[in-house]
Amino acid sequence: MSGPQGESVSLSVDLNCDCGEGFGPYAMGDDAAMLEIVSSASVACGFHAGDPQIMAAVFATAREKGVALGAHPGYPDLWGFGRRPQQFSLGELERLIAYQIGAALGVAALAGCRISYVKIHGALSNLAMVERDVARALAHATKAVDRGLSFLAIAGTPLETEGAAAGLDVAREIYADRAYTDEGLLAPRAAPGAVLTDKDAIAARVLAMIGEGAIIAQSGKRIAAAIDSICVHGDHHGAVATAKQVRTRLEAKGIRIAPFAAPAQK
Repeated sequence: MSGPQGESVSLSVDLNCDCGEGFGPYAMGDDAAMLEIVSSASVACGFHAGDPQIMAAVFATAREKGVALGAHPGYPDLWGFGRRPQQFSLGELERLIAYQIGAALGVAALAGCRISYVKIHGALSNLAMVERDVARALAHATKAVDRGLSFLAIAGTPLETEGAAAGLDVAREIYADRAYTDEGLLAPRAAPGAVLTDKDAIAARVLAMIGEGAIIAQSGKRIAAAIDSICVHGDHHGAVATAKQVRTRLEAKGIRIAPFAAPAQK
C-alpha cells in the first residue's frame, strides 16, 4: 500500500489487531473497543488462547462492525501464550495449523460469518520469519484447508514469499508497536526497546514507514517493503489508545482505513 520515498502513497491501508485472546472467564485486552477502531481482527483459535465462546463473541461483533476476520493459529501453549519455542516436525505443524483454521471456519460458519485470512501467531511466526521450510509448511496448510484464504504475512520475510509461492493472496504486514532489527525482523521481545508503548511515537513511526514504503529499524536503517496492513497488538496496556492514535494520524493524512480482505458478513 505504499511506494518508495518521493512517490505517491496509496490512500488506503488495513489496520489489524489480534483478538479473542482470553480463555474461559479470563480476559485479555479489550476486544470490543479494538473492534471499533481496526478494520481486521485476527482471532485466536484455542491453542495459544481463545475458546469457542470467545471466538463466537468476537465474530458477532466483527460482523456488526464490518471488520474482516482472520484465523490466528499458533503453538499449543496456553501457559506461555504461544510465545515460547516448541519442537514439532513440519508435518505436525501443518496439521496443527489446519486444525486451528478448521476450528475458526466452523465457529464462524455457526455465527454467520466468514474467515477471510490466516495470520500466524507468536513464536511460530517468529520461527517462520527465518526458517523458509516452516513458512512453506504454514502456507501449504492454509492453502490445503481453503485456497481462497488470504495470508497475512510479516513483510519482507519467508512468510511473504512462501505464501505467494503457494498461490495464496498475500497481504504484507508491519508492526506498529514492535521494534525491528537491521535485517527487517522483529526484535526479540526480551531485547531492550523491543515493545513500543509511546502512542505518539508509534503513530509517527507508522506514518514514516507508510510514507517511505520501508520498515524502519531501531538503528534508523530503512528496509524497503510493501505494506498492506498495520498491526497494533491488543494484549498490552494502552493498546486501545495506541490504535486510536495510529488511526487518527493516518486519517489526518488522508489515508483511509479499510480491510485488505472481505469483511466478516457472509
